[in-house]
Amino acid sequence: MFTGCGTAMVTPFRQDQSLDERALRRLVQRQVEAGINFLVPCGTTGESPTLSRAEQLRVVEITVEETRGIVPVLAGAGGYNTAEVIALAREFKAIGANGILSVTPYYNRPTQEGLYQHYKAIAAAVELPIILYNVPGRTGCNIDPATVAKLAEIENIVGIKEASGNISQMAAVAAKAPKDFIVLSGDDSVTVPLMAIGGRGVISVASNEIPAEMTRLVELCAENNFAAAREMHDRFFPLMEINFVESNPMPVKAAMGFMGLLEAVWRLPLVAPKAENLAKIRGVLETLELVQQAYAAR
Repeated sequence: MFTGCGTAMVTPFRQDQSLDERALRRLVQRQVEAGINFLVPCGTTGESPTLSRAEQLRVVEITVEETRGIVPVLAGAGGYNTAEVIALAREFKAIGANGILSVTPYYNRPTQEGLYQHYKAIAAAVELPIILYNVPGRTGCNIDPATVAKLAEIENIVGIKEASGNISQMAAVAAKAPKDFIVLSGDDSVTVPLMAIGGRGVISVASNEIPAEMTRLVELCAENNFAAAREMHDRFFPLMEINFVESNPMPVKAAMGFMGLLEAVWRLPLVAPKAENLAKIRGVLETLELVQQAYAAR
């Protein structure tokens, strides 16, 4: 269910900082029409720390409505309070989410045993498939491959989004976990090498901008057509890089603004990228012919 290319959805806001429900519906419809494999609302790319509980539920509800059962919805529910994560995940299940993406606890930095007990408790309380999310550069907390393998023995812990940036660790996870355990790249630029060693796809930021292309890239890897996959990777690598010229999702929302997909609005503490980086973002989009014509003329 959660293999291939899944989009880490941005959350569109209006200039008054309110949730832009109409834009969100358009973005979900665009993803479905592009053939995306699954969608991930309310992750960190969706600025989930700035969303109220009601807004998180509404974002997932709209995503479920607009996917119409065609595309699975993997809702983001993670954090350092296990009880709160469980409560939110249960609410997501009640409104139709198909699975949960759960980032490691951040700031309080639990031990490996603490991580195991945290995820074990979530899995026991929520009857949905769970994808672990390991991004130590943001959380200060790393799930060791041995802990992942232990968690993989729990029936509804079905995979991991690996964004450690450590290809050796990713290889160890792929080798130690059961063969049906899903290892997903958490970095667009590492998708091809990870799939070459057993990865099953990516949870992508770039697919906010190019959903059909990122889906095809993953398909090529799954077909073992790595020559064609490398060509696609080389073409879109500048976009993958520029999406992280500043903290995600600042650059990708700026890019989507240039593409005419949404109003480029962030919630504090995130702000617009610096002027020189906005110019770089637009330059990459123009090279790839992704800029909406009205913007290109400015």
